[in-house]
Amino acid sequence: MNTSNKNEPVVVFAGNTWQAGLLKSLLENAEIEAFLKDEVIGTLNPWWTASGGVGSVKVVVDSANYDKAMLVVEEFEKNLKQEENTDPNYYNEPETDA
Repeated sequence: MNTSNKNEPVVVFAGNTWQAGLLKSLLENAEIEAFLKDEVIGTLNPWWTASGGVGSVKVVVDSANYDKAMLVVEEFEKNLKQEENTDPNYYNEPETDA
């Protein structure tokens, strides 16, 4: 049996539980089958799941769908960065009336 033609799972994203779940839904809407890896640790100990870091939840797709999936992932990451840059309270404490 020739295993070189066998499709392998590939990680396309690593982040927190919420981000990974949202991206999985977006991929499935684009007709790309995806699953989450390490989501149990991300649910039980969310403070361990640094985005893309140790303990992160991974989104995995078939290697045959990698290029198509990366288009969705790139758009998702672009929107995440845009949200961080446009939300005035993202890094700052909320303003209070003094």
